[in-house]
Amino acid sequence: MTAPLPVRPPEPATGEQQEEAPRRRTPSRLLAPLRQTGQLFALALAVVRAVFRRPFQLREFIEQFWFVASVTILPAALVSIPFGAVIALQVGSLTEQLGAQSFTGGASVLAVIQQASPLIVALLIAGAAGSAICADLGSRKIREELDAMEVMGVSPIQRLVVPRVLATMFVAVLLNGLVSVVGTLGGYFFNVIMQGGTPGAYLASFSALAQLPDLYVGELKALIFGFIAGIVASYRGLNPRGGPKGVGDAVNQSVVITFMLLFAVNMVLTAIYLQIVPPKGG
Repeated sequence: MTAPLPVRPPEPATGEQQEEAPRRRTPSRLLAPLRQTGQLFALALAVVRAVFRRPFQLREFIEQFWFVASVTILPAALVSIPFGAVIALQVGSLTEQLGAQSFTGGASVLAVIQQASPLIVALLIAGAAGSAICADLGSRKIREELDAMEVMGVSPIQRLVVPRVLATMFVAVLLNGLVSVVGTLGGYFFNVIMQGGTPGAYLASFSALAQLPDLYVGELKALIFGFIAGIVASYRGLNPRGGPKGVGDAVNQSVVITFMLLFAVNMVLTAIYLQIVPPKGG
């Protein structure tokens, strides 16, 4: 028998090698946000492609649609009432100072339909439904259910992510109409009752300033915001770190990231809309 070869101990790192190690790790840390942003866009593209693939998970879509609607419909209706009232009171006070009380209804309704309603819906979906979606996918990930699905040849994106993203989009569009109606009625009530406005002037100013593209852009914003909320929640749920604690951190991160993206995208969409669609009578 031959004697085993002696194992040579590793040589200690020199000072120059120790200085190079942090330098190698620093670029990876700086590029981590860019890498995650690219992965987020890659997931969005994969979801768009998987929507047109068969089989479509209809049962999963209906279950997720009902779940998202059940956790957001009542809070959306309750939040839209004081939101519409605050806008009506603030706009009414401003128009009274300018001597343009007859335009209170149109200005407040446009603010609710174009800005407040899509944001309210998106924030509620991201906070209530998005957090639940992220927690569900994250718990499946740490239990290795998603890995088992991939081993069996089942795509987690097509089976789980696509129905959830579509559910958030459709619920956002439907809730946007509900919030617009409830917010408009709340603004009408507070303007007429508390500020002494007349119903005729409120409705006349609304018909004089509002147009159908105002409603279209509100629905388009709700659709895009619902897509963003579903994608971000799914991405963070598919990539948790650190076990169960990482799932909780991923839920918090998904809500914060969604809020930041919503306000940025809303600013861009509003700027584009004001440049493309001229005001009524302009």
